[in-house]
Amino acid sequence: MSNFNRVPDFKQMLKVLECQVPDRDVLFELFMNENVYEWAIGGKWPSGRLNQMRAMAKAFAVLGYDYATAWGSGFHFPNRQGSHGLQTISLNDSPVITGRASFDAYPWPDPADFDYSSLKDIEADLPGGMKLMVMGPSGVLENAIKLAGYDNLCYLLYDDEGLLADIFEQIGSRIAAHYRIAAQYGSVGMLMSNDDWGFNTQTMLPPWAMRKYVFPWHKEIVRIAHAAGKPAVLHSCGNFSQIVEDLYDMGFDARHSYEDNILPVEESYELFMGNELPGGKMAVLGGIDLDFLLRSPDWAVRARARQMLTRARERGGYALGSGNSIPKFCPLEKYLAMISVVQ
Repeated sequence: MSNFNRVPDFKQMLKVLECQVPDRDVLFELFMNENVYEWAIGGKWPSGRLNQMRAMAKAFAVLGYDYATAWGSGFHFPNRQGSHGLQTISLNDSPVITGRASFDAYPWPDPADFDYSSLKDIEADLPGGMKLMVMGPSGVLENAIKLAGYDNLCYLLYDDEGLLADIFEQIGSRIAAHYRIAAQYGSVGMLMSNDDWGFNTQTMLPPWAMRKYVFPWHKEIVRIAHAAGKPAVLHSCGNFSQIVEDLYDMGFDARHSYEDNILPVEESYELFMGNELPGGKMAVLGGIDLDFLLRSPDWAVRARARQMLTRARERGGYALGSGNSIPKFCPLEKYLAMISVVQ
């Protein structure tokens, strides 16, 4: 039931991440949703980590991808965000760390206590030349917001910077350890550092605070990936105009998440794959704006996707996909229209 009738070849993804021209068009998506996965595998989504990982690999292969998204283990930071059963949440929802006492009492998880064996067990089941892209349990800043609340985190910048530093230290060191473990496995082809950093107009914390507390941990994640001979990719939503040079300083091989109301992917591609920036080139992944994908007729979705592939065809460093991910409220036909243009 293959959509493109091609065998996964992670070498093509690597060419994109190295800002080279792949032998054929390459697709990228952070993740899709259960409806898409079940359509691709032709059955119900299974239970159990290894079975789900096998199903994910099959779905990504059927849809034409050269990798599959994985989380590696159940490692996460326990929090109360979303505990009210709402589909939308507040960035200040039920913080668990409100001061030094609650910080000291928090059960900080150790990634080494979680089971990563599925990353080994899946290796024989990966189709063709497929590899895994391992994500984190959200990112450094996202977990700080989940644990402390966004408003409280901002207050700590000025009221108790020592506690703020300790929160980021505890979170960042553990997320780095998660990637260090995952990078050891042969099934893993690249690491995805997923951490939303901004709003439509600015970063969530002042750039100086991002550079002091958030970016050093992402630089460490990149170092871990590169030390293992694997690329490091950043997924981060929000306005990045004030931190472009920081992206290069951290050393990421590619960036994902683009919105038309911030900087359309066409302009982002010219920025990161042009010659104006002192850091060189950085691959661009996805970028077909989700709002555009949802509201546009299928022919317009196909046209924009085709134009983006044409823009990058002779220059490389691009994989086609959405600007963020494929949520459940995105009609299947819209998603299929976007990926149908690959050659």
